[in-house]
Amino acid sequence: MWRAVQLILLTAGLPACDSPPTALERVQANNELIVITRNSSTTFYEGPDGPTGFEYELAKHFADYLKVELRIVIPPNFNDILPLTALGDVHLAAAGLTITEKRKEKVRFGPVYHTITPQLVYRSGTRRPGDPGELNGRLEVVAGSSHEEHLETLRESYPDLTWVTDEEQASEELLELVWQQLIDYTVADSNELSVNQRYYPELRPAFDVSDPEELAWAFPKSDDDSLFLAATTFFNRIKANGTLEQLIERYYGHIRKFDYVGTRSYLAHIDQRLPEYQPLFMTAANNIDMDWRLLAAIGYQESHWDPDAVSPTGVRGLMMLTHAAAKDVDIADRRDPAQSIMGGADYLAKMIKQIPERIKEPDRTWMALAAYNVGLGHLEDARKLTQKNKGNADRWVDVKKNLPLLSKKKWFTQTRYGYARGWEPVRYVENIRTYYDVLVWMTETRAADSGKQREPIQFDSPAL
Repeated sequence: MWRAVQLILLTAGLPACDSPPTALERVQANNELIVITRNSSTTFYEGPDGPTGFEYELAKHFADYLKVELRIVIPPNFNDILPLTALGDVHLAAAGLTITEKRKEKVRFGPVYHTITPQLVYRSGTRRPGDPGELNGRLEVVAGSSHEEHLETLRESYPDLTWVTDEEQASEELLELVWQQLIDYTVADSNELSVNQRYYPELRPAFDVSDPEELAWAFPKSDDDSLFLAATTFFNRIKANGTLEQLIERYYGHIRKFDYVGTRSYLAHIDQRLPEYQPLFMTAANNIDMDWRLLAAIGYQESHWDPDAVSPTGVRGLMMLTHAAAKDVDIADRRDPAQSIMGGADYLAKMIKQIPERIKEPDRTWMALAAYNVGLGHLEDARKLTQKNKGNADRWVDVKKNLPLLSKKKWFTQTRYGYARGWEPVRYVENIRTYYDVLVWMTETRAADSGKQREPIQFDSPAL
């Protein structure tokens, strides 16, 4: 079918010449880079502000580097990705593919950009298997995945090992089936498991199925190296200038060690507490052009949506405003939920406005949140320390490494505002990013399940 509905003739519209154009020249002549991928939270999906995902961002950067448009292709099944790539129906595959010897027989892999570990996943509350010999139930994996290869290798040591390959379900869907207890086990890459534990907190890794593995893009095997070499140069550049590190931080930097109790409590509070305050968050967020779910995530980090919350230092209310902050935004009663939420929104808006305009999203929002927590002065101190330490003071991934230095005498004595518990704003921002991700996932999943349109984002917010 795919051959019958061929995407484009890559040579169409090209002038005749003595030697045929290279693959790179054809891409540029057609002004289109065709990339095959898959739908998942670690590759490509439609986010609140349009297409997003780690692989999508990488591919978009590469297309921009080539000065062409990006065209994304999603095949019916994961199993189609490598065959279509090998046939040359697409220019490359960017789908979170691990490099294996079997796959190298079909395609050519580009530079390594990330490392993951395949893990056997089960649901807590059931017996945790210690090795493949202790599996007692249905194990299901994605057909054509590298996980199949690993299981074949394991069967040499565990001859009774059996599994089912699924042509229809994606990896994240199999994780959900484990959580629903419709199957007993699956195999998932460590990055996918970490992301999905925020939504399905009972999922657990039982053991590693193989040693850590490297991820890379796949290209058709060909004597024409032009596009492959362009990709190699591209990856060398984004590794050198910090763009790759920044993308990894953006998608995985806030996923800290899994907290089962905290995640379960948050999911319960979304149902039990949030409905009372959601209209207030939506109104306040609309006033400052912000996604209400980000504002709600801040409120949860501050007080767990408890309007009577009081800290030992006297910070109080749902948004935990200090007396000075409340006065700054003209809030009379910090314990009144409507006033507290509106005050928190206004205060955050002021922080954002004070972040240098040259700092782009989402770094601008992360730094504003850090300033909301620790103060703008301490944030600026950390940015200056970042410059001293040869980092980029306009990138959150660099600044967050230097914020903890504000608690060390060697460093805070060099700053204008002195000592601060600099590790706190780092945890603060990472927690909010996680709460936001979960809230977006829940609201959009429920909207889809109810058959309603997804709720539109109210402004041009950062893709968080």
